[in-house]
Amino acid sequence: MAEWTSAVGAAQLARLITSQQERPGVPGARKLPAYRTLADGIRLLVLEGRVPVAARLPAERELAISLSLSRTTVAAAYEALRGEGFLESRRGAGSWTSVPAGNPLPARGLEPLPPESIGSMIDLGCAALPAPEPWLTKAVQGALEELPPYAHTHGDYPAGLPALRRMLADRYTERGIPTMPEQIMVTTGAMGAIDAICSLFAGRGERIAVESPSYANILQLMRAAGVRLVPVAMADGLAGWDMTVWRQVLRDAAPRLAYVVADFHNPTGALASDEQRRAMVEAARSAGTVLVVDETMAELQLDPALEMPRPVCSFDPAGSSVITVGSASKAFWAGMRIGWVRAAPDVIRSLVAARAYADLGTPVLEQLAVNWLMRTGGWAQAVQIRRDQARDNRDALVAAVRRELPDWEFEVPRGGLTLWARAGGLSGSRLAEVGERVGVRVPSGPRFGVDGAFEGYVRLPFTVGGPVAEEAAVRLAAAARLVGTGAAGSSAEPPRTFVA
Repeated sequence: MAEWTSAVGAAQLARLITSQQERPGVPGARKLPAYRTLADGIRLLVLEGRVPVAARLPAERELAISLSLSRTTVAAAYEALRGEGFLESRRGAGSWTSVPAGNPLPARGLEPLPPESIGSMIDLGCAALPAPEPWLTKAVQGALEELPPYAHTHGDYPAGLPALRRMLADRYTERGIPTMPEQIMVTTGAMGAIDAICSLFAGRGERIAVESPSYANILQLMRAAGVRLVPVAMADGLAGWDMTVWRQVLRDAAPRLAYVVADFHNPTGALASDEQRRAMVEAARSAGTVLVVDETMAELQLDPALEMPRPVCSFDPAGSSVITVGSASKAFWAGMRIGWVRAAPDVIRSLVAARAYADLGTPVLEQLAVNWLMRTGGWAQAVQIRRDQARDNRDALVAAVRRELPDWEFEVPRGGLTLWARAGGLSGSRLAEVGERVGVRVPSGPRFGVDGAFEGYVRLPFTVGGPVAEEAAVRLAAAARLVGTGAAGSSAEPPRTFVA
């Protein structure tokens, strides 16, 4: 029986490795032998989760041809990986990836930091903040008071609690988009909403257009569903969406769905203008593509003077081209796993019907808590706490990174929770790996791209501020020095315990 559970083709592996090398050279960096560069590249792909553990690698001759290297170089790289515990081989079964004993398995998404690491590691992996108290406690207490009538029912509400559906519909109406409760389905977070939409509209092999870069966990969700991702390049900085490119991709690829984050895009922080939103809807309608708009960051406006554009769905009055997804996770708290979908009534009916074979419904208590917040005005006050905290964290992090890493390039977003930084010509994958050794956890750019793009970037969320942000920048600078001087393979100084 083979020890490998999947396979990576020579052309695919060559493309991933080549993407790592397409970045500016670092002055003073030590040039490594070709076999060592190849071995390091494969090891990083495994650590990043872009090549799965227990994946069969191509034969030495096949990979050598795809990379235009000698077979001897590839053989030496494989031998080095075997010696380090990242490759296993058996005659007749080939070679497959592994991880050394004691190493954690690579994560496919941006999972929360394990509790045992808190105190020794600064976590810049997840763009999520602590709950805005006292509003979480008040909301749960209010929900408990309203729970008894629901406890006498079966508790399954596939479309969501009627009270919360009405509340969400009223909030859209107040934003200038007339909405009925029949146009709302409550889900288990935005991820649950996107999963349901993809399951309904895009079967295995269907095309979905995505921004490039885009939100890493959504990309992985779509990959797991077996769809074909069609990346559409974002413009540099905060310019956002190049509509000429979008029109061409939607026309030529004819994707079934297109997924966009128009409000403080994750990871770049870009904000689509009214003109871009109108053009996006028109392009989707012309191509017969359903536009899925993720509004999870929409309420996180950090600059008070900023005039927000209209919601994307306001440019689709008939409701035929746009499905909107919202969530309490970013604006309130990630532990409040409440999301929602706004769409045409027939789409909502189809989503609800399909849900009977998935999770049946969203927890009642959490729905009551969100409804209590929105009904009493607590939501607005909690969101303001979140904005103030994120703004302070953003300003502290920007100042610290500019001081410690002056060659890193980025534009400061006016909202959201993330900063997208070009890492001064360094490999984002190597920075992520070495960063964990010096006590700072940061996701690398390729997690947000398709087929290894954005190797030269990292995402920095606004989750820490004050002295913690300054220490995070110091540790990132230490990781950058190790990577830049070619010393990333040596043992780094262990992380210092940091008390906020």
